[in-house]
Amino acid sequence: MLFTPDHDAMRKTMRDFIEKELNPHVNEWERAGAFPIHEVFKKMGDLGLLGVTKPVEFGGLGLDYSYGLAVAEELGLCQCGGVPLSIGVQTDMATPALARFGSDELRRNYLTGAIAGELVAAIAVSEPHAGSDVAAIKTTAVKDGDDYVVNGTKMWITNSPSADFFCLLANTSDGKPHLNKSLIVVPRDAGGITVDTPLDKLGMRSSQTAQVFFDDVRVPQRNLIGAEGMGFMMQMMQFQEERLWGSVSGLKGYDKLIDDTIEYARQREVFGMPLLDNQTVHFRLAELKTEVELLRSLIYRACEEYVGGRDVLQLASMAKLKAGRLSREVADSCLQYWGGNGFMWDNPASRAWRDGRLASIGGGADEIMLGIICKTMNILPGKKKN
Repeated sequence: MLFTPDHDAMRKTMRDFIEKELNPHVNEWERAGAFPIHEVFKKMGDLGLLGVTKPVEFGGLGLDYSYGLAVAEELGLCQCGGVPLSIGVQTDMATPALARFGSDELRRNYLTGAIAGELVAAIAVSEPHAGSDVAAIKTTAVKDGDDYVVNGTKMWITNSPSADFFCLLANTSDGKPHLNKSLIVVPRDAGGITVDTPLDKLGMRSSQTAQVFFDDVRVPQRNLIGAEGMGFMMQMMQFQEERLWGSVSGLKGYDKLIDDTIEYARQREVFGMPLLDNQTVHFRLAELKTEVELLRSLIYRACEEYVGGRDVLQLASMAKLKAGRLSREVADSCLQYWGGNGFMWDNPASRAWRDGRLASIGGGADEIMLGIICKTMNILPGKKKN
């Protein structure tokens, strides 16, 4: 995949923003368990970083997904995972279906604000009993006059404590699980919404994630995204961008952690020589660097296929699976070479280990990715070759 000077310019804008506006405050935000999301998003909106692939008529840049991927890759330079996660929710998880299938009115009212950084978005899909099993959600949206009346509970909703609207998946009929769901934009100021206390997470500490309760929440039916009953399909499409984003956004973080570990191992003396001079150490670091480059190539290929309009279900699932596993392989191996310092809370390796662990759970667990890959290979149990 070839990147142009325009891609490089977008990368530089994101990189400069991270260096000036994010990294100087990361440790403070990690300790606080939150960051000033509206302030940060507004600055990003002013730079065009929240609408890279979104329609021009609603404030976006109208560029293809390769530009969004290039910007997302730079997020790996942020010295924590929580802030990039919140950004990814805004750009690649809560708004793709709205941008593609929403009515002009709905996009003017919500997408325009999200692109400008004036509105914070959250994706409300997971429930206490339904994480990767999206078809099992129980939240309902029942028609009453010109409204939907929404009832249910959503769990692990990142950005929810600060969200101005939710892209919510709900059952709008009693039909088959894959055909009875719809995506609906639910404004935060609609009556009946309760956002619980932010969850005390292992990692991603600077992003806020909470349980959200919807009790007889009335939403105009015109807030429906696309056609009723097509929500599951649209959410599966959103997952493709989410999984590509999740795969690429950690790459430069892996690179930096490996580089930082090399420098530390060069300075750290063990038994009279630098730790790095041990063959087992420098060979392992070379192996990790190779694995990162292989993942980068897979992601770039998937992006190229996606931009070309081809189905990337298998490649995106492979990238998501590999990224989740490699994130903890890199972090765990590097942490070992930092020794006791690696076991400290603010060490870059320990933070990467905690933050990266989510990659094999959120957006579809590893086991879901393996199931999808097997399906595309036509090797699921009981399935005959076509």
